Amino acid sequence: MKDKERIARRAALELKDGEYVNLGFGMPTSVANFVPKGVEVILQSENGCLLFGGTPTVDTYDSDIANAGGQPITLVKGSAIFDSTTAFTMIRGGHMDGTFLGALEVDQEGNIANWALPVAPERYSPGPGGAMDLVAGARKVVAMLLHTNKQGESKIKKHCTLPLTGAGIVDIIITEQAVFTVQPKGLVLTEMAAGKTVEDIRNITEADFTVAENVGEYRLA
Repeated sequence: MKDKERIARRAALELKDGEYVNLGFGMPTSVANFVPKGVEVILQSENGCLLFGGTPTVDTYDSDIANAGGQPITLVKGSAIFDSTTAFTMIRGGHMDGTFLGALEVDQEGNIANWALPVAPERYSPGPGGAMDLVAGARKVVAMLLHTNKQGESKIKKHCTLPLTGAGIVDIIITEQAVFTVQPKGLVLTEMAAGKTVEDIRNITEADFTVAENVGEYRLA
């Protein structure tokens, strides 16, 4: 199983029955494919869709119906399509129980940086998008990211080095190696990948963290 699918499968276990949840650009869009059986959740996309399902088949997809990343999605009974103004009215109005966001960095204070990669002096890409609204409007923020970058450096920081999307707003951090909750006193390790030890996780994590008394194996179902 590829790392990004692993993260999406684990993230989907955070969905609760009856919630309204936004799936952000990038890795979070695939969470729609792994909603647990028996869980009825109303998924929202910032480009203007409410109540949708996973990726359609080649025979059934419609290129005009897509998620925030431009990938095809499945409309289900009761789905609604509208403009982005309406979508952001829902988000800014505090109507989202949660949002799942990709991240470039997160840190032990619950800060998240997910919009600004430096491409030149004082120039960043790709741009803020809807992330600023989402972290301010959603009641729960789940950050999804690979544990380290291509150079093997931790993306779970003591302090974010990139411009922040939101300060102190992350509730849960999910990587392919571990799951952390963000508590007032810092990060708490609650799950780690099979075969890993706490010391293994410390060796790849810049941030300080404590370990939950009932720390368990990384769940996929």
